Amino acid sequence: MKRDEGLSEQTIVEQAWEALEKSVIYYQGQPIGTIAASDPEVASLNYDQCFIRDFISSGLLYLIKGKPAIVRNFLEATLKLQPKTGQLDCSKPSRGLMPASFKIASLNGEEYLKADFGNHAIGRVAPADACLWWIILLRAYVISTQDFELVQRDDFQEGIRVSLELCLVTRFDMYPMVLVPDGASMIDRRMGLYGHPLDIQSLFYAALRASLELLVPNPANQTVIQAVCNRLPLLLRQLREDYWLDPDRLNVIYRYQVEEYGEEALNQFNIYSDSIPFYRLAKWIPEAGGYLAGNLGPSQLDCRFFSLGNLMAIIASLTTELQSHKILNLIELRWSDLISHMPMKLCYPALEDNDWRTVTGADPKNRPWSYHNGGSWPVLLWMLVAAAKKMNRGELAHHAIAIAERRLVQDQWPEYYDGPDGRLIGKESRKYQTWTITGYLLAKEIIANPDHLKLMTFDLDP
Repeated sequence: MKRDEGLSEQTIVEQAWEALEKSVIYYQGQPIGTIAASDPEVASLNYDQCFIRDFISSGLLYLIKGKPAIVRNFLEATLKLQPKTGQLDCSKPSRGLMPASFKIASLNGEEYLKADFGNHAIGRVAPADACLWWIILLRAYVISTQDFELVQRDDFQEGIRVSLELCLVTRFDMYPMVLVPDGASMIDRRMGLYGHPLDIQSLFYAALRASLELLVPNPANQTVIQAVCNRLPLLLRQLREDYWLDPDRLNVIYRYQVEEYGEEALNQFNIYSDSIPFYRLAKWIPEAGGYLAGNLGPSQLDCRFFSLGNLMAIIASLTTELQSHKILNLIELRWSDLISHMPMKLCYPALEDNDWRTVTGADPKNRPWSYHNGGSWPVLLWMLVAAAKKMNRGELAHHAIAIAERRLVQDQWPEYYDGPDGRLIGKESRKYQTWTITGYLLAKEIIANPDHLKLMTFDLDP
């Protein structure tokens, strides 16, 4: 399916749909999801499974095209895989956890679904983002279909409830954010994200907002609804204020006092100024720009720009209207760094030299400007377009799609791109990656009809 220079936009879309339909998997005769990739040239490993995070763009796309059956089947199937009872066995998944992925297996001629809760993944880390994405997709399904009967079923109410309890329960910190290990999200390898990474916090906020629309106000849900209502304003304040970086905020942090004690401390996380690259940031962040930092914790402020967390913050109205525009200003004014030849960098800048060796464990797949460490991921195109259209910045959306269209078909829909400018197809990138295909198609649908944004966006403060 090579592209020549004369390939029309319509042909690109048709070829993308053809590739997407080939990725659909069937369970007991019904469509239930899409596999991660269909690259005929390399071993499938676990790319022949359906990942919850990967299916989100597929699910949204099928809802937009009036094909909700596959989404309903996916939601019901994954709900059945979710553990509903507590246990003290560390080798078994926690109550409320959603699997990272599942595949269709067979025993004595009978099909069954085999879930992977991270126990087969490279880093053996459970997916903290899966249950959050599941709630977000369920909300989109209900908005699209008005199928309130499904979401009000006891099993779905319980599924939402136990997922929220897993995230809301008090553990070993006193912050409103979710504490997770490294590798618990789309970035599923060691990248210095232990603690409170932005990607998870943005999804957590969106899932909390979605849950208030989905939970029936009955006695069984009363406690968790109250907990959500209590958590939202605390989470919102912490993320909008303490994660935010712009020129004014840099000046405040630069002059922080340290070793402060008590409730009145300004520098509550005891962040040392010498740990932050102020001169580089002061040069890189435009006067009209800003963004949410990548992580926050004791004596830690990770100043890397993480695209998923910032784009989802705009989509979910986690950021204020001004902050949302500043993030998009940053993307526009630092286009050569964050977009360049392929939308868009998963994180920026890449960890290099000693930082790469220390933080990633010298991971060869995450070498500088590759994979999660500064690689460019086309799946982020739909989030960029959704964020831009939500804020009436359509020129950004059109420009990003035009750049992606020049490469994706010709390069056979790769998983990611390498290099500071995204010119190189990822060294270990699978081709015919499903969420690359759906990221493009979903972006096109949003551009064609911004009304579809209602499936994924939220109004300002609840």
